[in-house]
Amino acid sequence: MFSHRMARVDRDRLHLALMLALTFSTGVVDAVGYLGLDRVFTGNMTGNVVLLGMALTGTTNLPIVRPLLALFLFLAGAVVSGRVVRRGPEGWSGAVSWMLWVIAALLTAIAAVLAFLLPLDTELVGTIATSALGFAMGMQAALARRVKVADVTTVVVTSTLTGLAADSRLAGGNGAFWLRRLLAVVLIMAGAAAGALALLVHVSLGVLVSAVISIVVAILGHSGHTGRRRAAAEAEPATA
Repeated sequence: MFSHRMARVDRDRLHLALMLALTFSTGVVDAVGYLGLDRVFTGNMTGNVVLLGMALTGTTNLPIVRPLLALFLFLAGAVVSGRVVRRGPEGWSGAVSWMLWVIAALLTAIAAVLAFLLPLDTELVGTIATSALGFAMGMQAALARRVKVADVTTVVVTSTLTGLAADSRLAGGNGAFWLRRLLAVVLIMAGAAAGALALLVHVSLGVLVSAVISIVVAILGHSGHTGRRRAAAEAEPATA
């Protein structure tokens, strides 16, 4: 019983660390989209909806097409990923690992397109890139929802900030999950800073960094998942 409980704690800590890594990755991608690709949020859809609302008034010079496409493709990515990961059990599964590899491949392809094709047609390639990034972030958000790490959605921190304040001891709460909530906020901010710095090199670099993060998360998550299944299988004969 004790070893089972410790294994569950280790699993939860691993999942928390991996989702926090993806939160950092979202910050990187959003910085690339907003600063490098014409003020488009590809992960934070709240920001996109607000920007669209202002742009549609016609009183600003904010873009309309790219944020709108990113929003629709985000939803499409969430639908696709949601259907795939639902085939597996709740929490981490082989389907989650597989979707992370798809996301990593998509991000790598986007980075290559930005690196080699952006100078040829800035408008068209930029629109394709922000739409594809929105699709990738939608897939990421759906799989993070399936993994179910409390207060770490990987793509938004407004609810996380609300929980951090409303559940704090200052507000009369018990301060539950304060560390992970704070880390989620800090890491998405750090990711945005890293993405902004990456733009000093090239607009594709931040996307490539996010692809690498997705690969690392997929490897570690899958290793932890298969390791737990192997340990459970080995324990069954001993239990019997």
